[in-house]
Amino acid sequence: MCGIAGCVDFTRDFSTDRAAAADARAMTDTMACRGPDDEGLWTAPHAALGHRRLAIIDVPGGRQPMTLDVDGETRLSIVYSGEVYNFTELRAELEQTGHRFRTDSDTEVIIHGWLEWGEEVVERLNGMFALAMWDTRDQVLTLVRDRMGIKPLYYYPTPDGVLFGSEPKAILAHPRAEAVVDHDGLRELLSHVKTPEHGGYRGMYEVRPGSLVRFRREGLTKRRYWQLEAIEHTDDRDTTVAHVRELLDDIVSRQLISDVPLCSLLSGGLDSSAITALAAQQLKAQGAGPVRSFSVDFVGYEDSFAADPMRDTPDGPYVRELAEYVAADHEAITLSNDDLMDADSRAAVLRARDLPLSLGDMDTSLYLLFKAIRGRSTVALSGESADEVFGGYRWFHDPEAVNADTFPWMAGTSGPLDLSRSFFREDLLAQLDLPGYVDASYREALAEVPHVSTTDPLERRMREICYLHLTRFVQILLDRKDRMSMASGLEVRVPFCDHRLVQYVFNTPWALKTFDGREKSLLRAASRDVLPASIVERVKAPYPSTQDPAYEKAVRGDLADLLADRNAPVHELIDVDRVRAAVDAPSENSTTSLEVDRAQMENVLQLNAWMKRYSPSLV
Repeated sequence: MCGIAGCVDFTRDFSTDRAAAADARAMTDTMACRGPDDEGLWTAPHAALGHRRLAIIDVPGGRQPMTLDVDGETRLSIVYSGEVYNFTELRAELEQTGHRFRTDSDTEVIIHGWLEWGEEVVERLNGMFALAMWDTRDQVLTLVRDRMGIKPLYYYPTPDGVLFGSEPKAILAHPRAEAVVDHDGLRELLSHVKTPEHGGYRGMYEVRPGSLVRFRREGLTKRRYWQLEAIEHTDDRDTTVAHVRELLDDIVSRQLISDVPLCSLLSGGLDSSAITALAAQQLKAQGAGPVRSFSVDFVGYEDSFAADPMRDTPDGPYVRELAEYVAADHEAITLSNDDLMDADSRAAVLRARDLPLSLGDMDTSLYLLFKAIRGRSTVALSGESADEVFGGYRWFHDPEAVNADTFPWMAGTSGPLDLSRSFFREDLLAQLDLPGYVDASYREALAEVPHVSTTDPLERRMREICYLHLTRFVQILLDRKDRMSMASGLEVRVPFCDHRLVQYVFNTPWALKTFDGREKSLLRAASRDVLPASIVERVKAPYPSTQDPAYEKAVRGDLADLLADRNAPVHELIDVDRVRAAVDAPSENSTTSLEVDRAQMENVLQLNAWMKRYSPSLV
């Protein structure tokens, strides 16, 4: 895993223009957290490519930027972030056609594949990746992002070319980029809608998952090389379950490949337990192992746990049972309130995000978990995205949410469609029209859904629900996972995002996805033989959030200090009286509404910190 950055300017020569090259290096330097092991900058007339490396495959030989010469002259130059899990097969195919390799890296396979097959090579790649390829002969920069959008990639067109980077901070480090947030940017921030290609800042865009963007002198063009397709599912139940298991075995086997220490993230739920158990099984078969695993916990959490609408049980007992069951080398990372409120850690979360999109203590704890793991391992396997693929969230099974004429995760919540508890100024909310923005985004997403022929209205609706999650909701969580992990220099792999599995299960009828009357029936059946019964039957529980009243008290204290600071920039956006009323409200015996208020309090704190650090122009 790495960080990439760079620029194209058809009016400048980066190989001789020191100022232009210095700007490209400054962009690259912002990616140091993503790549702490090495750095590189390649310059040429009209292009500069920068790279920060986290060495995973071929540690000595995989340095970037990497070039490929033809007839003694550089033809291609690449900077690349991610992992391609089928690079050994592609390498063997390329060797048969005469290509010769000087390293054992997947990066070199991609650049040789580009020379052999052109940009169509990306359709052959199995993995998570974001890359920039400069063709010196045709003077074309091509940006490419993996099918599911696991790895981020942003760009910022300029009058004479383009700036690009793994994160917005790389682009904002260039003097030609401006940190401007217009009304649509605010709508993205306040509604928590993840609109494809929207980069948050005005003029900045994200490469859409499964897409490539080309830049020539003549301008910009785009192409989607992959998207979910409608394919009639003809397999019966047993065949479907067997195929899911076959895919999972192959995916985990591929994603265990690493030249540095690897572990798994374990929550004791079905998703992470299945990945950990399959990894343990394969490592044992290889004569390796045991699998190393890590979990997150809070001081006193298990002893004082109280069930809430989202979580019936604490993770701890299930984590310990699974670790013992598969003989994992397990370690729990236990965090205190002081850890969660640590100013440096909260600032690191903001720096990683570049936008005020924090989930409060859940972001801080994830960052601290990854930071602790990084001291012991460099690569981690995660159970992220199984809920989107297999239909695990509770609202998938709530008729009210399913039938709501909006994104199901927003139905029946105190979210952007219910402004009665909002902390923002009423006149600002009127200008932004968040319900209208969310509705337009929802209609746009629905129009994309590929359907198969069916007369069953539930099957048709659940296909829409699955598509919304696989193209919208999952992006929110994948982005969070990437930013929190890479802020610590940890590579997190997501086996459930393998496009073969995603495509197959997407086309599996809802009746098959829920054949046992529960959520994630296919995954439960496919992994039952490697898991203890208690975990197979455990009800879905989301990522944990601290329940310690002292944490909420600390958040209220910070917000009270913000209200007292008349120079706090966020004052121009919030209803100060409404925020003060929430701060002063009793917090004993927290209800769901009070927990919603806590989340909004944290959002205000993060928004203020972002405005102070990034000094954005709000227009």
